[in-house]
Amino acid sequence: MKYTKLNFFWSLFSFSVYIFDLIVDIWVSVKFFQEGQYAFTILTISFVLVGTFVVQCFSYSWYKADVKKAGQESNFCFLLLHWLQGGVFTRYWFALKKGHHVAFKYSKATDYYKEEHIDLHKEVIDRVTDLSMLRLFETYLEGCPQLILQLYILMDTGKEDCSQYAAILVSCCAISWSTVDYQIAQRKSLPDKNLFKGCCPVFTYAVYKFFTLLSWMLSVVLLLIFNVKIALFLLLILWLLGIVWAFKNQTEFCASRCMEYLYRAVVGFILVFTFFNVKGQNTKCQMSFYYVVKVLGTLCILIVFWLYPPPIFNPDYFILASIIAILTLLLGLILLIVYYSTFHPKRNEKKKPDEVDGKSVLNDCRMRYFLMA
Repeated sequence: MKYTKLNFFWSLFSFSVYIFDLIVDIWVSVKFFQEGQYAFTILTISFVLVGTFVVQCFSYSWYKADVKKAGQESNFCFLLLHWLQGGVFTRYWFALKKGHHVAFKYSKATDYYKEEHIDLHKEVIDRVTDLSMLRLFETYLEGCPQLILQLYILMDTGKEDCSQYAAILVSCCAISWSTVDYQIAQRKSLPDKNLFKGCCPVFTYAVYKFFTLLSWMLSVVLLLIFNVKIALFLLLILWLLGIVWAFKNQTEFCASRCMEYLYRAVVGFILVFTFFNVKGQNTKCQMSFYYVVKVLGTLCILIVFWLYPPPIFNPDYFILASIIAILTLLLGLILLIVYYSTFHPKRNEKKKPDEVDGKSVLNDCRMRYFLMA
């Protein structure tokens, strides 16, 4: 477990993406408000607030659990900071500050595996891992609905604006980066998981996730244009099925029952858009079934739209969206097969986690209860 200079720059880039995404969301909200599109303004702000609120809840819950484990009392100021939506910023500040200190001042000393330095590296890795999980939540709770909304506005109204293009581009970057960052943090923090070898596995994984995600989002947007009520009903049904799947797997991520239920609701929401292994078990059949349903759902939406096109709609957008949806779905599935058949690092059953202060690194890691890639 070594936090390197490259890891520090990745953390810094992740923070930059987080800030830029927030700035663009505010810019788009202001733009909608100035144009008198109050419904879109409320939706944009709501997506941001819901995602941020859920992330702050988990951040404070983890903080309380860590403080309790250390035998200390929770700080009221930290609770107030989370209520003011500043928990993630504070976590980034401490992670980057400590990470810079460890990566640039203890890199050589760590080569000798001194116990005190191993503790410092593990502490930073744990903080960065927590942030990667929070960013994954925030991206799917806020970024995915935001991307769907901006694509819907662009295709339904035909009105082109720099702020919309910026929001679409930033949302795509945020989703892609948070997925990659989470995958790397997962393998960095779990000693029984092998690390990626080179850039090809990371790139293949990110592109397959993004392509399958984009294809499904375009399909949802087309269904929204066809009929908003049907589209929302479909998304609600898929969300409920995802929640049922999380309950069926009996996830054990949070200490309190209330937070565990919230976690399962968030997992269900993420499963609406992409597949994650809920309990780290062999899910080859479940994943195959999931993407078969996605393929059938995408094809059904495109066929219905072709047979019963809306009376007021620009056909150029539909043709382009249909081509992109089919191509990205096809390429995404091909890359999925390539990744899991060639690049996916297998779990190392023989490798035993290092012991630090008499505790197993694996048993002491929050990530082992979280979503598996």
